[in-house]
Amino acid sequence: MGAKVGGTDEYNSDINVTPMVDVMLVLLIIFMIVTPLLQQGVTVNIPKELNSPDEDANITKDTSVVLAIPNNNDFYIGKDPYPIEELGERVKTLMKDKTAEERIVYIKAGIDVDYGTVVRAIDTIRKQEIDKIGLVADKKKGTPQQAAN
Repeated sequence: MGAKVGGTDEYNSDINVTPMVDVMLVLLIIFMIVTPLLQQGVTVNIPKELNSPDEDANITKDTSVVLAIPNNNDFYIGKDPYPIEELGERVKTLMKDKTAEERIVYIKAGIDVDYGTVVRAIDTIRKQEIDKIGLVADKKKGTPQQAAN
């Protein structure tokens, strides 16, 4: 009756690692599958600094084409106003003698201009077989500390 089959009378205080590793691997697989599903929208790399990049020197040249949109439905090339219907032909005329590297239209839009107005201007320019469009922003002057003084 008192015969013991295998083992000893002592307690085993060692941790059994195999089941713990199995549970951790299952949890890792679940998180790897679920994490991409939780993300909503598009990933955007937000800039770490508030300073704008250096201004392109081509913007200030006399030969560059700069489309200014100070208000909704007001389009200017240089100082001449154009309706949206004539804008495409004017841009096409200005770009006909330029090389592929020079075929860039810069757009300066006012702060209160609707997004749809800028998109309409971009669509009009793209219909003229111009693929390079630059959006112009004012470069922030000085550091935040200098601006406060």
